[in-house]
This record gives sequence, C-alpha cells and structure tokens, in this order.
Amino acid sequence: MSKRKILVIYTGGTIGMMMDPESKALVPFEFKNIYQQLPMLHLLDANITFQSLLPLIDSSDTNPDFWVRLARMVKNEYDNYDGFVILHGTDTMAYTASAMSFLLENLAKPVILTGAQLPLGVIRTDGRRNILNAIAFASEYVDDKPLLQEVCIYFQNNLYRGNRTYKDNASRFNAFYSPNYPILAEVNTHVEYHKANLFRPNLEEQLCFHTQMDDNVAIVKIYPGIRNEFLESVFNTPGLKAVVLETFGVGNAPTNSVFTSILKRAVERDIIIVNVTQCKGGGGVEMGRYLTGKHLADVGVISGYDMTTEAAVTKVMYLLGQDLSLEEVKHYIGQPLRGELTRD
Repeated sequence: MSKRKILVIYTGGTIGMMMDPESKALVPFEFKNIYQQLPMLHLLDANITFQSLLPLIDSSDTNPDFWVRLARMVKNEYDNYDGFVILHGTDTMAYTASAMSFLLENLAKPVILTGAQLPLGVIRTDGRRNILNAIAFASEYVDDKPLLQEVCIYFQNNLYRGNRTYKDNASRFNAFYSPNYPILAEVNTHVEYHKANLFRPNLEEQLCFHTQMDDNVAIVKIYPGIRNEFLESVFNTPGLKAVVLETFGVGNAPTNSVFTSILKRAVERDIIIVNVTQCKGGGGVEMGRYLTGKHLADVGVISGYDMTTEAAVTKVMYLLGQDLSLEEVKHYIGQPLRGELTRD
C-alpha cells in the first residue's frame, strides 16, 4: 500500500515561530526546512506536503472570511490528499474547528487542527509532538478507509471533536477541554481510539463546501447587575440577526420584567436568541427546569442544549448564510448537524 498523502496547512500562530539568531525575536518558520527541524517526519507512513494560507495571521484575527478561505483550500485539494492537518494559533482554534465542521458538509476525510503553547524553535515546545501526532492521526486508514471523518483538534495527547472543544488554559500544555463529549483518542505508550465516539457522515453524499457565513451575530454574557441600557444597545445594533446568550447554570437569567421585555421585543423583530450555559465544566441548557429559565423559553429564546459558545456562534453564522427561512434556521439550531450537540 502506498503512503498516505497528507496536506499540512500553516495559517500562522505560535507553532510556526522560530527564534531568529541575530535579533533574538520570534519570526515565522520556513516550512520548506521542516524536515531539518523535525527529522522524525521521515518515520511517518505518509507523504507530507506543506502549504501556507497567506497572509499568515495571528489567530486573534480569524473571522468568517478566513474560515471560508481555509475551507476552500481543503475543498480544492480534497481529491489530491488523504488527510489534512491545519496548524493554527490556539486562541481561536475552537472557533475555527467549529466553523470548518459546518462549512465542510459530508466530510469523509480527517481534518485535524493543532498548534502549540510554545514556538517550534523553543527547546520545551509542545509543537513537535503535536505536529507529528496530528499527521499520524490524519494518516490512519482501516481497510483503505479513513478512520477519522470529521474536523478534530489534537492537543497534548488527546484527540477531540473540534466543535465540542474550547481553550481552557493559557499556559499549560493541555490547553483544550471537551466538556460535553468524550475524547476520540488518546496518545500514551499506545494510541487508544474510542471508536464509538467517532462521527460518521453520510457517505452516500458528496462533500458539500459552503461559502457563506453571516457575521451579524453577537454574544451577550449575563452577569448580576447587568444594565438594561446595555442590553438595549446590543439588541438595537443595526443589522443584528442573532444573539448567543450565555446564561447561568442550566439556562437561567434574570426574571425582572424589563429584562424579559427586551428579549421579547427582540424576538418579535425576528432576532434569534440562542441560550447556552456559562458553565464551562459540563452540562447544558434545560430551560424548563426552573422558572428563571422557563420565562426565556416563553418569550421565544431557543435552547442551545450543550453546545459550546464557539460552536453556537459559528453554527448560527453558518445557518444565517444559507438560503433558509427564519423558522428553518431556528429549527436547525437545535438539531445536531455535525455532532456539535446532544439532545436527550
């Protein structure tokens, strides 16, 4: 069997930085020299091609246009490679992984995002291990079929479903966490796959690349003492189409009449409001459990179930970019499209 062909796409970020010997400053790494920096790449059962998505950016500058360009690059090379690895800054990696999962419908090959907390040119870097293992995962085929058929994040020994993760730590190597979905695989002395957790697309359908996202979306985090004037200003933003509302616990929010009326008027103006929990450790929205959540459902707020904020925002942007009616968008928000949520 011939080696698997893997395309590694560098978009920017810490993992691709090296120390310049003269200035002592971090500068972007020339990936044409990657085999000198990582000779263990020769041990992988893969033919690896490196490309950069230009211009390189800090991940803080990601946006829907960037996500569409990145997804288009995967789509254009889809028939030429067996798997894809995307080197990306960690700060917004979960947003990009979530967005890619929605833009690449019926994905049947691995797309694995990884990065690093320390630059590739630093002795203690986690980047070398992350790159090597991400490529190994992208190369994993069984009976001539890819074992992974979804967008994933690999980081510090764990493989996650991309649209289930968020960045949990700014300094530790185990920077990502998946609160409501188990890991897909873990790397120790052996690689252990949890195959029951893997996403399986409809293989009867071809890859469908979506090119439109609508960024007229806001995030509002509820907190004690939030001023009604602030809420009014957000919901009266020109062009606003949707708000992801981060609420307490299982979807609870203030019950005062002014707060509720602001949400009710927004819904009446066809602004979509999606309820997700602020609780990062796990759990989801159950608006019927307490009166402090039920009143949100009563005015037309939609449950985001156990979606992360990152998945909810990118999913709404994706749905608003499709040729769907308002009621269809509302319906699909609560339906698992790429394994991004679980409904009881």
